[in-house]
Amino acid sequence: MVTAIVIPIICLYFFWITKKEMKQNDSNWLASAEVNKEAIVTGEIKSISQEKQRFYYHRYILIQELKLQTESKIISAKKITPIRNNIKIDTFPIGEMIRIYGCWEGNHFHFSEFEIIQKGD
Repeated sequence: MVTAIVIPIICLYFFWITKKEMKQNDSNWLASAEVNKEAIVTGEIKSISQEKQRFYYHRYILIQELKLQTESKIISAKKITPIRNNIKIDTFPIGEMIRIYGCWEGNHFHFSEFEIIQKGD
């Protein structure tokens, strides 16, 4: 009698915890693309690398890392994009001048918004 009551309650409790955890991880996955626009960096794209990483079970992110030659040094900039069904992946042509908006995280620049500029600007 006690088993017939306790086991379904335990199963429902773990189901509720799992749903709550999945909802939290989904919101973290979507928030991984959001970046505070605290700084602006302008430079020429020297190299590009892309990597697909697992974020949480069936959720993936695309990390695009750019090496930019600014007026004074080469910096590393990262763009993180959650991979969805209808995703449009940004392409960055090597040799183009680019202005990126984001913030510094450690020794790399994390950005979410960019614009390709003309060499004369």
